[in-house]
Formats: sequence, C-alpha cells, structure tokens
Amino acid sequence: MNEHRHNPANAARIPWPSLPWVGRSFLIDVPIFAVGVAVLYIVVALARYWSGPLTPQVEIDLHARALPLYALYSTLRIAIAYLLSLVFTLVYGYIAAYNARAERFMVPLLDVLQSIPVLSFLPGVMLAMVALFPHRQLGVEMGSILLIFTGQVWNMAFSFYASLKSIPREMREAAKIYGFSWWQRFTEVELPFAAIGLVWNSMMSVAGGWFFLMACEMFVLGKRDFRLPGLGSYLQTAASTGNTRAIFSGVAAMIAIVVLTDQLVWRPAVAWAQKFKFENVEAAEIVHSPVLTLIRRSRLLGLLTRKTVTPFFESLQLRFAKSNGNASAAATTVGRRSWWLAMVGLIALAGALYLASRGVVLLAGVSTTELHMIVRGLLATLARVTVALVLGCLWTVPAGVAIGTQPRLAKIAQPLAQIAASVPATALFPVVVLALVRMGGGLGIASILLLLLGTQWYLLFNVIAGASAIPTELEEACKIYRFNRWERWRKLVLPAIFPYLITALITASGGAWNASIVAEYFHLQGRIFSTTGLGALISQASDDGNFRLLFAATVFMAGTVVLINRLVWRRLYRLASIRFTLNM
Repeated sequence: MNEHRHNPANAARIPWPSLPWVGRSFLIDVPIFAVGVAVLYIVVALARYWSGPLTPQVEIDLHARALPLYALYSTLRIAIAYLLSLVFTLVYGYIAAYNARAERFMVPLLDVLQSIPVLSFLPGVMLAMVALFPHRQLGVEMGSILLIFTGQVWNMAFSFYASLKSIPREMREAAKIYGFSWWQRFTEVELPFAAIGLVWNSMMSVAGGWFFLMACEMFVLGKRDFRLPGLGSYLQTAASTGNTRAIFSGVAAMIAIVVLTDQLVWRPAVAWAQKFKFENVEAAEIVHSPVLTLIRRSRLLGLLTRKTVTPFFESLQLRFAKSNGNASAAATTVGRRSWWLAMVGLIALAGALYLASRGVVLLAGVSTTELHMIVRGLLATLARVTVALVLGCLWTVPAGVAIGTQPRLAKIAQPLAQIAASVPATALFPVVVLALVRMGGGLGIASILLLLLGTQWYLLFNVIAGASAIPTELEEACKIYRFNRWERWRKLVLPAIFPYLITALITASGGAWNASIVAEYFHLQGRIFSTTGLGALISQASDDGNFRLLFAATVFMAGTVVLINRLVWRRLYRLASIRFTLNM
C-alpha cells in the first residue's frame, strides 16, 4: 500500500483531491503567494515614487534595458485607470438605468463626454492635478491616469447601462416575487446578466488605454513639456526621432504585456463569465482557462475568500436585506438619498452654469476665419469617421459572430485580437505615413486607416460579446428546424447581436472622433504632417496653447457627436431595447 502510494509511476493516476497539501496544491499556492508579495512590493515602490519630488520632464532612454521599468509604469497606470473606470461604470450605469429623471441628462452627458478627445481634457486635468500636488510626482501621475481613464471608461459605461436596460422581464419579476433588496438584485441578477458584455468591453477599454498611451504620457501644454517614464513616451520619442529599432522594441514589449494580460486576466475572466450566460441548457462547448482552474484549486485563495471576502459580502447582503424589510428605515434612507442627490444636482448645476458662462466668453472671441476652419475640418473628419465605421462593420460583424459562437476559434482569435487592439497604431504610423506620402496618397488616406485601426475593435469586441451570449437552446432550435445560413443570420444572429452592435457603433463613433486627434496631426522627425480635419485643429491648438480654438473645436466635435447619437444611434438603440431582448 505504501509502495503504491509513493511510486512515481502511479503518482499521475492519483486523483487531485487525494493529494497531500504539500503536493500539487502547494505548487499552486507558492506562485500565487509570490505574485501577492510582488504586487505588494510594486504598490509600496510606486507609492514611494509618487510621493517623491516633481519631475515633469524626464529624459527618455531609448535603450532596450529601460523597457522593463517603462512597461511596469505604463501597466500600473492603465490598471489603476481601469479600476477607476469600473467603479465609475457600475455607479453611473446603475443610476442612469433606474433613475428616470437622472437618465434624461446622464445619458446625453455620457454622449458628450465620450466625444471629447483626450487632448481636450488635457489642460484642465493636468493643471488641476499639478495645482493640487505642486511639489510631488503624484500630481503629474494622477493627471496621466485620469487622461487614460477618459479613453477607457465610456464604452464600459454604455455597455453596462445597455445590459441593465435589456434584462428580461421574467428575471425582474422573479427578483420582485422573492423580495430581493436592491443589493441582492444587483449581485444576483443585474451584475451577472451584464458580466459577458462588461468583460469584453473591459478588454476594449484596456486596449483603448494602450492606444492613447502615447498621448497620455508625453504631451505639450503651452510652453511646458510633460514626460513620464513609460512605454507611451518611449514609443512617441522613438517615432518622433524615426528610430525604427526602438519602435519595434517598444511594440514587442507591449505585445508581451498584452499576451500575459490576456492569459492571466482576460482568458480567466471570459471563462468565468460564461456561467452567467442566459440559457436553459448546457452549452455544447465551454471556454476553459488553466489559470482559472488553478485559482479555483488554490487552498490559499480559498481560505482567504472564506475568511475575508465571503463574510464581508454576507454582512452587506444582510444589512441591505434588513433595511429593505423595514419600511420606515427604507423611507428614511430614500429621503436622505434624495436630499443628497438634490444637493449634488444643485452644486453640479451651479458649476455647469459657471463653466458655460466662461465657455461663452471664449467662444465669443473666435474669429470668422477660425470658424470657417472649424466647419471645414468638421465636415472632413465626419466623412473619414463614416468611411471608417462602414469599413469596420464589413469585417467585424462576420468575424465577431464566428469568434463568439465557436469557442475553439475564440481560443486562438481572442489573444490575437487583444494584441492587435492594444498595439497603438500611432507607434507604427510613421512607416505608414512615409510610405503613403512617397506613393502620393497623403495623410488623408493614412488618417482613415488609423481611424479604422482605432475604432474597429469597439465593433469586434461588442459583436463577440453579443454572439457569445446567444442561448444554446436557440442555436439548437435553428438546427432542429434546419435553417439555412441566411435564415439563421436573419432570424437569430442579427436580432441577437443588434443591441450589442448599436452600443458598439455609439462607442466606435465617439472613439473615431477621439482618435482623429492623432490621425490627422502627426510629429515625425522634426516635421509636422497634418491634413484638413477637426482633430488636426485640436492637436495644433493644444501644441500652440490656443485654448480658445481648442475649446471651440471641442464644442463643435461634441455637439456633432451628440446630434448624430440623438438622430441616429439612439433611435436604433430604442428599437433594440424594445424588439430585440430575450423576453419570454
């Protein structure tokens, strides 16, 4: 018996649960513990660096030995910005979905905010952060993180809001019958139903953070030149100097980070989110993740979950369940909440009126020549955005449906899409610009290509999310009734992905306008390549410190995006929420 137990030839046949703690479970817990210690060390080192003296302009080392440290800095900025985006998404999307009065101005406000380019946020954000922390590195770092946040958060907020609005009626009625508190409804119904779309849009948000990283880590504000150590500033310095070796070294480092992130974070998240798929039968193929399997089998994480996370959420659930059953306490809570919302609304209204008055003063100083430039640039950028969206839909819809409905294909295509979406096209743009200029194509064609590279991923990831959420029983019904390919697309696929596609078009449209600031105006080897467009005007105004022109061009861009959303996308979105939901 003892010989059989210790025989190496038989060790592989011993079931996993019967192994002693010092066996495979120990091999799982050791790397997890090491990762936890490494994260703690990184947090401490980052806190020490941020609390240090202010160094707004650092010399960027283009040697490959600097890449690991730069990659760490950029990854941490994007991770912190994503956590802020996730918190904002859950709070903002929930309030907008369930408060009809707030929804009237919160959704249009989201349209406005997602249409404002990163560079338009730059002056206010950076000046405010530097003023709050004038002698510490924390101010510049927080400014960069908030700029990355503005490039990440909007599509996540739209996705969560859209998911809450499309929850099937029977699920809401079941929650009401069982007397769920708002916390139980949020954790047991709403958040699980939105999980798949939120995970895929989180991937797109992080990819968007990498795309705008070059503009968020190295920028000019009037006469001040801000540079932060990171991959974005490394790539921008390499691109501006025409150092091809450094460009490809930086892109290779970024690809390595994206691959690791996909395998360690997004692949487990996708596999975990599949358990929330809205269906009545088990799927034929299930997405697997070795990392998620190891996490689930870790005794160390299981112990920490049982001792800390589970009791915390149970106490929250009991607290909100008790307040839900006490009518007087609930009324008092609602009254206090309404009072606070009213106060916040009044403060926000006063701030908006003040800013609007200052904006009117700035707009009054815009000359007729500048106004003509803005209108001409607006029309040119609108044409490029439209072409980019059409080209993006032509390939992302069939590709996204194929990836979302075939887990085997998704296993290969998902990391490739993550890599392609995360690599900033601006890093490779110098080669494209020089090639097209030599061929006589000019920056006009190159800018459409860059807009397509920056916006097609919003479409792809949302279509994948919609296709992967199609219930298995509906797929089987199509097989039973022997639908041909066209009937399957017309009666199942297109109606199922339609709400996700409209959300994708809304966010992709705003992302395309946002990306125009880097697609229409580019620094290369001491020269400036630009073409007629609103994005070029905004970039040039930012370089020159012309805040009047910067503000006017931003207002026109935001107004155009909101008008298009009101007249086109919102009507289609309303149609999607009425006709194409999974109500029984």
